[in-house]
Amino acid sequence: MCGLCGAFAGSDHWTAGTSTGGSVTPTAERRAHAACANEVLRLYGLRLDEWAGRFTLRSRTGRMTVVEHLGALWPEAEKLAGQPCDPLDPAVIERIERSR
Repeated sequence: MCGLCGAFAGSDHWTAGTSTGGSVTPTAERRAHAACANEVLRLYGLRLDEWAGRFTLRSRTGRMTVVEHLGALWPEAEKLAGQPCDPLDPAVIERIERSR
């Protein structure tokens, strides 16, 4: 979704509150999103955790940043990793599929 469309969705990012089941809490949903993102982030030496309604992104060297929503994740990941982080790179997808 582009930034303009996201502006119409309200103050939350469009990835927030996407659960279809009523029994999943927002915290559990953010933790599930972090677990999914971590499959890619680990390839870059990074880890995402849910924290107080936000995410913390950490590097192996201890550098850390707070990420408000998943839309801000990849630019911050690139800053911490010091390299492009493309979750759709065919080589990244292949490494993830091999690790499963």
